[in-house]
Amino acid sequence: MIEKDEVIEVADGQWESILANLAPDLIPAIDRQGRHVPCPVHGGKDGFRVFKDVKLTGGTVCNTCGIHHDGISTLMWINDWTFRETLEEIAGFLGIGSRQIESRRAARPRPSAPAPTIGDEVEANNEIKRKLNRVWLGSIEISDPRAEPARLYLARRGLSVSIPETLRFHPSLAYFDGKEKVGEFPAIIAMVTGKDGEPVTIHRTYLTKDGRKAPVESPKKLMAYPSDRKIVGGCIRLMDGSSTIAVAEGLETALAVQEAMDLPVWCSVNALMLENFCPPEGVERVLVFADKDRPTKQHPGGHGQEAARNLVQRLWKLGIKASAIVPSGAIPEGEKSLDWLDVLNQFGSDGFPSLSSVESAQRKAA
Repeated sequence: MIEKDEVIEVADGQWESILANLAPDLIPAIDRQGRHVPCPVHGGKDGFRVFKDVKLTGGTVCNTCGIHHDGISTLMWINDWTFRETLEEIAGFLGIGSRQIESRRAARPRPSAPAPTIGDEVEANNEIKRKLNRVWLGSIEISDPRAEPARLYLARRGLSVSIPETLRFHPSLAYFDGKEKVGEFPAIIAMVTGKDGEPVTIHRTYLTKDGRKAPVESPKKLMAYPSDRKIVGGCIRLMDGSSTIAVAEGLETALAVQEAMDLPVWCSVNALMLENFCPPEGVERVLVFADKDRPTKQHPGGHGQEAARNLVQRLWKLGIKASAIVPSGAIPEGEKSLDWLDVLNQFGSDGFPSLSSVESAQRKAA
């Protein structure tokens, strides 16, 4: 059986190639070493980067997801692999076996870098959990009179749907740009759960007191979460599920679908999480309300469309009926995308397909 130290011996100096091939979503960060790019797991704008010595270590860091000190932990995180799966994938890519390992070890042994102790990791996780609990316990219902900024914001976005109790309001949350505190703002918060429904982290939408997006670099952010919890496959479960559920990327987009379709709708937060979404047991049908994004070099079919298509294909293989539903209109000039909130604001519920037509199309596809 191949062991961690043996794999690290052979992988030394090759981590750029290993990460790029086993986790292609890391390529933008590898191409801009030391510079901040969107996180390949939860998105955002600039919270992620690879270490400057990534070629030697494979290390990465995300302001939300935490630090991954070596290539093995990076691949476990981004691909949701077990430790053993990760070693096997790396060994397979490098084409190594015991003979190659022994040869490399004899040629150039090197000391391994000191790793954080288990006690350090436990304390770090406990501190993250304390912060998450403080934010959640400091929140109030959006129906509370003090939550007027949240109600104003949602109304300005064109939403009149009854707000799920799973959305909460915090009167004053600190906003940080890196380690620098920018200020404190009211915020809408929502619990992000893992694929099994366990709480993982909190999504925040920072606002002004008069109900507009806060004047900060990233008004929508995820909090850091413990290393023993996984966000991959998870979502914001806005309401109880049923045998048929809908899923959409953004929070307001999901609320727009709920308003128009009267379906249980969950929010995946972004395209990356949408593609990896895992519905719980008992779900038989999933309607994927995709964003219509402009093509890019990395996503020639549009990121939202590609993510929805990949999710649908995976769900059918799992025996779950699924459809990707993309807005039919053109992306407005000067905009990067068209989503279902745009459709609701322009056409109302008439711009949405009927549930019967979607189910009919799924029966034909089956």
